Amino acid sequence: MSEESWHQARLIPTSGISGAEEQERRATSAYLAVLGAVKEFARAVLTPLGAPAGTIETYVEVPFVVGEKKVIPDGLIRVRRGNRSWTALVEVKTGRNELQTEQLENYLDVARDQGFDALITISNEIPAIAGQHPTKVDKRKLRKVELHHWSWTYLLSAAVMQKEHRGISDPEQAWILGELIRYLEHPRSGAMEMEDMGSNWVTVRQAVTEGTLRATDKSAPEVAARFDALLRYASLRLGRQLGTEVVHVVTRKELAEPSLRTQSLLTGLVSTGSLSGAIRIPNTVAPITVTADLRAGRITCHLDVDAPKEGRATTRVNWLLRQLKSAPDGVRIEAFIANARGDGAAELLGAVRQEPGALIHDPKKELRSFRIAMSVPMGAKRGRGRGSFIDSVLDLVDSFYGDVVQFLKPWAAAPPRMREPEVVPHEEPVALASTAISSQDGAEPVAQVGPGEGSSSPSRTGEYNPGR
Repeated sequence: MSEESWHQARLIPTSGISGAEEQERRATSAYLAVLGAVKEFARAVLTPLGAPAGTIETYVEVPFVVGEKKVIPDGLIRVRRGNRSWTALVEVKTGRNELQTEQLENYLDVARDQGFDALITISNEIPAIAGQHPTKVDKRKLRKVELHHWSWTYLLSAAVMQKEHRGISDPEQAWILGELIRYLEHPRSGAMEMEDMGSNWVTVRQAVTEGTLRATDKSAPEVAARFDALLRYASLRLGRQLGTEVVHVVTRKELAEPSLRTQSLLTGLVSTGSLSGAIRIPNTVAPITVTADLRAGRITCHLDVDAPKEGRATTRVNWLLRQLKSAPDGVRIEAFIANARGDGAAELLGAVRQEPGALIHDPKKELRSFRIAMSVPMGAKRGRGRGSFIDSVLDLVDSFYGDVVQFLKPWAAAPPRMREPEVVPHEEPVALASTAISSQDGAEPVAQVGPGEGSSSPSRTGEYNPGR
């Protein structure tokens, strides 16, 4: 047989995974082992949790006793630096398995009794807001122990970002981290991407279309939370490709009280039939707003960019067109007038390319800003694949960034230039009319010397004459 059919030996093989328990055990061991071996990657994920930069020890299936019960967390992480020690228990779920409240509360009790600092959970669940835990536990158990959550999507994104973009100083550690990435990307590892909008998606979508959805509907909050989770997943996915931290945008109040964000989404869902949120990419002109209009069956991405502060209206439109050379003709552009309310002039990019004046209703009025939007039909299915809601959102976010956002730059006024020195035309000097010591600008008449004045020849004024 040819060598093309040979399978290369892997540090973390996916072969031999017989079930969910084996899948979970192997993912836990592989991840914790790499965490202990690749120092830069470990610091990237542990430092935000309060761990010091020190020597890392990792263990799997560590047994403890709570009362009369024996509990076995999936793992333990300990970081030592000098006299300081930071320890966290680890609970792992793979595939579609979800974290259980009772199990987590038992581990929180163990951590409190042992004087540990934290409990870290890992699963495919993606919270709607960063820092929020997907499982509700008794808050009294969090007085002395912190509870953190990592999704497998986050860990995979962090590993790719560290290896491909930030870099690993040691080549062998870089290879080890690459093996973990290869393992987590394999379908059999159990580290799944976001694959479902939840069991209530179809019911809520139909209620919105029919106009029967109400704010008191108990199924609506789950859909709202899933939409925010989708935006967080889209942010992690895009950040992994760009090598930077892309974040889901929420206000400080919403971050402190996640219920405010849920209520805002429910209000939009009931009143307009739409879900909306934003993601921010570093160094771009503005956040990308993603809107799912369930009534119209459309997904839209848009951003607003300030128009130049100088020049005529046509000049400002042309400034934008030069930056949208790679954008498709179907992109919609809306121009807003300064000190005016309501919608501005709107037209498709293809028409504006033919006639920039299509966005200018009154040339005398100043253009304040532009809104650039891309829209596609919304997928209806709750899962993944062709015709799914999740894929329609992810594909649009990628296309909008790739075709539009990455080429946009904010306008900046040209720096003032130094004044050039005024050049005075050079004039030829007037020929001197006299060789006297004190010459004048103009010539003076020549004086004639009369006869008998001591000279027989004419003399010029001011000339020295020794015969006088």
